[in-house]
Amino acid sequence: MLSIDLNADLGEGFGHYVVADEGHVLPLVTSASIACGFHAGDPLTMRRSVRLALDHGVTVGAHPGYPDLLGFGRRDLGATPEEVTAYVLYQVGALAAVCHAERTVLRYVKPHGALYNRAATDAVVAAAVAEGVRLADPTLVLLGLAGSALVSEGQRAGLRTAAEAFADRAYLADGTLAPRSRPGAVLTDEAAVVEQALGIVREQRVATLDGGSRPVHADSLCVHGDNPRAPALLRALRRRLNGEGITIASFAG
Repeated sequence: MLSIDLNADLGEGFGHYVVADEGHVLPLVTSASIACGFHAGDPLTMRRSVRLALDHGVTVGAHPGYPDLLGFGRRDLGATPEEVTAYVLYQVGALAAVCHAERTVLRYVKPHGALYNRAATDAVVAAAVAEGVRLADPTLVLLGLAGSALVSEGQRAGLRTAAEAFADRAYLADGTLAPRSRPGAVLTDEAAVVEQALGIVREQRVATLDGGSRPVHADSLCVHGDNPRAPALLRALRRRLNGEGITIASFAG
């Protein structure tokens, strides 16, 4: 029987600023990648997001990024491998402590934004991310773009890994995500999101912006929590997956 995890990036508010409607997103996902204070989030936001995830039985993961609140972690800061390892170690440790305080366990790590995209193609940076995860807790699962250097370097470091694909992002021919500056890079239409997700889960292929397609194997599908339409997209996706007899379950639960 086919099974897939649905994840969203959450905890990405800061202070009085709220980015996602987490109360409506969390009942619809099985894993939540929670920001750790560098690109978004703060100690109180982190605790609230972890508590909400627990209320809905959602697996908690860390979502570390560059120290870039102004750019929401979507600007490549060109950090050195040593800095990347330290950034990941620091942020994962912080969220793990929050989880401990809330009597739960951190299960996985998924880098954010520019760090995620850089680690997808740069093996040295990917290895630095994996080292940060290993130093924090070698039992954590490293979630990375399917077919990426992050997944292969995570395996090389001895970590359990999981492959991620995106229901709401367009792909380039090389299997990387289309830059957000490119028209059509972000999918907002329910039918398009559902069609892409089903192609990934059932056919293990994804359409690319050049008109072709490429193979992709995913353990988890992401719908971005900062998209105002995330609840509607997730509801439509769950209806279709359930209708197709596809099990929705966490990859790291």
